[in-house]
Amino acid sequence: MQVKTFTGSSSGEVIAQVKAEMGPDAVILGNRTYRKNGVICHEITAGLDRNTQPTPQTTDFSGFGNGGWGDWQKDWLKIKEQLYALMRPAIQMSRLTPRQRVALEYLQREGVSDSVSLDLYNRLLANPGSSILECLCEMVHVKPFGIEEWPQHIHLFTGPFGSGKTSTALRFALYLRKCDPSIRLAFVNTDCLRGNGRLLLRHWAELSNFIYLEAADEATMQTIIEKSAAVDLLFIDTQGLARGQNLRTYTANLGLDAKKNIAVHLTFSPFSNALQTQEFIQRYTTPFPTSLVWTKLDEAVSFGTLVNVSNEANLPISALSYGAELQDSFTPATEPLVWRLVFKRQIPGHEAAMNPPRSTR
Repeated sequence: MQVKTFTGSSSGEVIAQVKAEMGPDAVILGNRTYRKNGVICHEITAGLDRNTQPTPQTTDFSGFGNGGWGDWQKDWLKIKEQLYALMRPAIQMSRLTPRQRVALEYLQREGVSDSVSLDLYNRLLANPGSSILECLCEMVHVKPFGIEEWPQHIHLFTGPFGSGKTSTALRFALYLRKCDPSIRLAFVNTDCLRGNGRLLLRHWAELSNFIYLEAADEATMQTIIEKSAAVDLLFIDTQGLARGQNLRTYTANLGLDAKKNIAVHLTFSPFSNALQTQEFIQRYTTPFPTSLVWTKLDEAVSFGTLVNVSNEANLPISALSYGAELQDSFTPATEPLVWRLVFKRQIPGHEAAMNPPRSTR
């Protein structure tokens, strides 16, 4: 049985609360009247059998897409896998040119999903003379980070715990400082409870002569934004979101809405499986212009995930990050860099490729 206690200034008010929350089938288990600070209070304890639920007025589907789909999502992924298993024999590699076939088989070995492989196969058949890179560029977009491509005044960095949000924000700032030494930039830390990222951001911001601020609530954030005209760019470093949370609610609670001049940079590392990736995409969906920043690339052994996530989320890749250092470990993304990474496992700036495959030209 579900048991709950309600209080109010009158018994009628308390009974109304019981009916509104627990429905007409609630049972009154006890009541008492007492005085608190000179005011008479009425208290009623009500119970409701767990098998009896109040009739809902509307059907609420808000749980889908906000905090994850749970068992339903797992079942759907299994269904998708079975469907693609049935369709896989229909992919006749002999209908492709030798170069197309070698490239597609390589992508499948690198972890590109069945859905992406099937889409790519159909595109190649529809355009017999096209190369596989032409089709991939239609599926995976690249928009390199820079003032011209991302002119928004506020840049918000978000992503799963441990994906490198704080380091990415610092790398972006140091890159901009290198391009324009006179740039004025301020960091805002919204994760005021965890020490490591907070201390790292504050240390490097002060060391690099960037302004460092903290905003744990909407009022403080609004004050900072109102005064941010004194700087060229405002970088907001956020905390990771736990299961059940989502970025839309998080930004709304900070008073950030779509009317503001904001860009979001979502940090991902290429280690998550398909189920976790879909959950992250749902969790970090936002109405703001958003880019993908791929981090910890030097720790990965294959890069098919870049294609899967970029295609499924329909978000452009803005930057590639690798290595533990804050400098010389970041580069704005370009199509040649992305495809050399996917097809040759070549980290930007590294002359030698790691286990390069056969040529796909």
